[in-house]
Amino acid sequence: MSSPADTWLVVGLGNPGSAYANTRHNIGQMVVDELASRASAAFRSHKTNSHVAEGRIHVGGPKLILAKSNGYMNTSGGPVSQLLNFYSLTAAQLIVVQDELDIPFDTLKLKFGGGHGGHNGVRDIIKATGTGDFTRVRVGVGRPPGSSDAADHVLKAFSSTERKNLPILIGDAADAVELITTQGLTAAQLRFHTKTA
Repeated sequence: MSSPADTWLVVGLGNPGSAYANTRHNIGQMVVDELASRASAAFRSHKTNSHVAEGRIHVGGPKLILAKSNGYMNTSGGPVSQLLNFYSLTAAQLIVVQDELDIPFDTLKLKFGGGHGGHNGVRDIIKATGTGDFTRVRVGVGRPPGSSDAADHVLKAFSSTERKNLPILIGDAADAVELITTQGLTAAQLRFHTKTA
């Protein structure tokens, strides 16, 4: 279930277009961009209405199929379901990298299974695949201050303070994906859930 497999589909959630590229909602896509860079893999257009990069980060390591949907966050399910079918993978071989309001910025939470937690991208993936039994790398973006609207918050760019630490957060999330695919979810949770201050 959460043990390492030979091939993984790693989907970074986000919205298309330059207007959304640097927003909190697109942190998932930033993480798969980092993974593609590590694997020296280039994204190309795929018939599943997504862009896909394939590669291995380490010689002899698992194959990673990195994907970014061309559609909006709340329609992520169709491309993910089609990608699983195209590559003949099960949901147990799926890792979804998502932004998470209920986790403080600069924090990661890793889990397998469960509900969508109000996240529209995850909600649509569960609906389209018929299961919630996949791994999630939840990247904390924090809740907005005061009574600010959460929907507006995730569609805004990171603050100047956050941007200073953003490369570290993206790197940590990419490290978490690597660890899940090579040593399993439990090993990754032990490392990132017990991160020292």
